[in-house]
Parts: sequence; structure tokens; C-alpha cells
Amino acid sequence: MFPLMDLAILIGAGLIVVSALTSLLSQRIGAPLLLVFLFIGLLAGEDGVLGIEFDSGATAYFVGSLALAIILFDSGFATPLKSYRIASGPALTLATLGVILTTAVVGLAAHLLLGVDWIESMMLGAIVASTDAAAVFFLLRVGGIHLRDRVKATLEIESGANDPMAIFLTATLVELAVATDGFDISATAASWAFLRDFTMRVGLGLALGLAGGFAIAWLLSRLRSMDAGLVPVVALMAALIVFSGTGLLGGSGFLAAYVAGLVAGNSGVRAAFRVRRFLVGMTWIAQIGMFLTLGLLATPSTFSEVVWPAVGLGAVLIFVARPLAVWICLIPFGFSWREVAFIGWVGLRGAVSILLAILPSLGGVTAGAPFFNIVFMMVLGSLLIQGWTIALAARWLKLLEPPPRPDD
Repeated sequence: MFPLMDLAILIGAGLIVVSALTSLLSQRIGAPLLLVFLFIGLLAGEDGVLGIEFDSGATAYFVGSLALAIILFDSGFATPLKSYRIASGPALTLATLGVILTTAVVGLAAHLLLGVDWIESMMLGAIVASTDAAAVFFLLRVGGIHLRDRVKATLEIESGANDPMAIFLTATLVELAVATDGFDISATAASWAFLRDFTMRVGLGLALGLAGGFAIAWLLSRLRSMDAGLVPVVALMAALIVFSGTGLLGGSGFLAAYVAGLVAGNSGVRAAFRVRRFLVGMTWIAQIGMFLTLGLLATPSTFSEVVWPAVGLGAVLIFVARPLAVWICLIPFGFSWREVAFIGWVGLRGAVSILLAILPSLGGVTAGAPFFNIVFMMVLGSLLIQGWTIALAARWLKLLEPPPRPDD
């Protein structure tokens, strides 16, 4: 027992250290950090050097959900309301309507390429509909990329706020696919079921997220006599209570975690700086753990079975669905064509999409078995094609600005 435990700790800690150290190499060559973490996970997996056999989708989804709750709470906590005043309209439109439009376009392509029914094809579209906050944040901070405040704020808020919408769409479509398996259900009935579930999950997520955020802020303001090291721990555990409690009540726990972080982080509590520094470290651990786990779950030797559908859907996502959704969503907000083109290109997919690709199999969707490999390859393509060309696109579109002076 004890040698096995020591070996597990050795391998786990070693992979995390290697992942952290390789972030230095990633910064030097401008590679997407998520790509590095996934690559390490693949190397450690059953087709890799270490040959670790890991095929528990339920465990991976649990680890990923916990990690994502931490990441979303931190994302909200670290987002100043100033950014929302600058770019709330376009960013939230992209995070809602943009996700729906991307789902529809990729879903149509999946229906044509894979021959699956409409619910399952839209499910695949929803899985890849959100951008990855970690990848976007990292790439906007390396390679000399200094953008206008409105463009940068739009991208960062969108990437942090669109995950709950994609998660909701995927989970709802999985439930709908299972409930209608073998039954003939009308489009009207399916639409009403979808809208009812949407209203309940989003409404509860918003309401409990707001209540939880104010409660966390109130709690932090009254912990003056508590040891300074425990205050951030209490804040994070309270956020996880909001996340899990909302999920148990039928709401979107991911939306609640993000909203709670946004409210608590902008409440002016004295412990905010200490909590923020603690969350930075916890978020890195969560990201690395989630990416490594998803990399371990993948089996590259089986990718050849779905390579062409993945390439086709990836091309639709990158060159059609994302740019079209961005163009439609940003029409009312007065962005220049250069800004619209750049925002359309910064549509990096990441760990959330891979995590959501586990849901169909866990939920019992028969046609969802190949979705994980398809989505994994689409994410790799997005990171390779878009991730390595963001700085080039910003320069080509003449959107770079001089870096701020130290005294600004």
C-alpha cells in the first residue's frame, strides 16, 4: 500500500513540477501553455513514455469540474468592474448569443459530416462553443501583445463568462438526448423543455451567485481576528459551497461560482488582495491538474478513427463559426473591421471543451462515444493554428499599442 501511495505522489508531484517549469519554455517560444500541459499528459499516458493507464471519465470529470469551479471563481474575483463598464455589452453578448450561434453552425456541420441526429450534433457544437480563459489570458500577456483596453477587456470577459453557457447547453442537450432516446419528440416540445431548463438553471445560478458573493464579502469583512493564512481558505471553500449548493438545487453552479467571485472581488473587503494572491496559486494548480488529467485520459492511438471529421469540424469552427458569430454579435457596438477580425481569430478552445466532451458518454448518449477524440483533436488544432498566430494577427491587423510606461 505505502510504496504504491509514494509512487502515485511521486508521479503526480513530478508531473506538476515539470508542467510548471515548462511554462518558462512556453513563454520563450510563445506556445499556448495549455498545449504544453496537454502534451505532458499525453506523454505520461498509456500511449506515452510512462504508460499510465487511466480511463475513468467520471474521475476526470470530477477533477475537471472542481478545477473549473476554482478557475471561474478566481476569474470573477480578479475582474474589475471597470472592465465591465468598458466592454460588458460586447463581451456578454459574445458569451451568450455568440455561444449559441457557434453551437448552431458547428452543429449543422456535425449533422452533415457525422450523420448524427440534430440533438447530438448540436451537443457537439455546444461542447466546442466556448473559448478557453487560461489560454486567452496567457497569450495576451506574452509576445509583446498590448491591445486597446476595449478589445482586451472584451476578450478576457468573454473567455471568463462564456463557460457557464456552454456547460449549460451541453448538459441540457445530453439530458434531452437521453430522455428522447427511442422516442419521437416534436421540435416544439424539445424547445419548451430546453427553455424551461435554461430559465431554471441560469436564473438560480445568477440569484445564488449574487447571494453567495455578498455573503462571502460579508464573511471576509468580519474575519479580522482570524489567522491571515486561513482567510483565503475560507473564501475559496465558501465559493465551492456556492458552486455545489447551486448545482444540488438545479442551478448552474459554474455560473454561480463566477458571479460570486465577481461580486466578492469588487466589494472592497480588506482581505481582497490576500485572497487574490492565494487564488492565483490555487488556479495554477487547478489548471495544471485538469489539463494533465485530460491528457492522461486521451488515447492518441485511436485518433486516426476520427481524424477527418475532426479536421473538417475544426476548420468550420475556426474559419466559419467563430468569425461569423463574432461579426453578428459585434454589429451594434461600433468595433472596426480590424478589431472584429482579431476577436474572431482569438477563439482558442481548451480544457473546458475537452471536459465537456466526457459528458455524452457519462450521460449514456450512444452516439457520443467518438466525441471525446473529435473534440480533443479540434482543441489541439485550435491551439496550434490560432494559439501560435495571435501575435502575428495583432501585428498584421495593426492593433498593437506601445506597452505602458512603468510610471503610468
